[in-house]
Amino acid sequence: MYIALVTLVVRDYDEAIAFYTGALGFELVEDTDRGDGSRWVVVRPRGSGDATALLLARAKDERQRASVGAQTGGRVGFFLHTEDFAADHARMTAAGVRFLEEPRHECYGSVAVFEDLYGNRWDLLQPR
Repeated sequence: MYIALVTLVVRDYDEAIAFYTGALGFELVEDTDRGDGSRWVVVRPRGSGDATALLLARAKDERQRASVGAQTGGRVGFFLHTEDFAADHARMTAAGVRFLEEPRHECYGSVAVFEDLYGNRWDLLQPR
């Protein structure tokens, strides 16, 4: 068994697709109209094979809209592993990704916290 998808509640499908595929360099795996105004939108890091992907789910009501950007209560909730921290950090910075700190080199690897377009916190991490 493995976790195939993690849902990320977003404001708008197209702005989320643009951020994840553009600024983060993810691939769009699927974008299927479900016929009821909703879409099945899946993205994942390029070259990650069948690794866990994100299901981008548009908020449907006020409760869901209130959770956009706060799904993990302000903690880092997503961990994006890389094999070339310096190159990916530079590329993401140039693409407008907002890093909340300068890169750190810890005993477990190189890391920097960034926010996605909604304020969800992520670690860009190159494990040792």
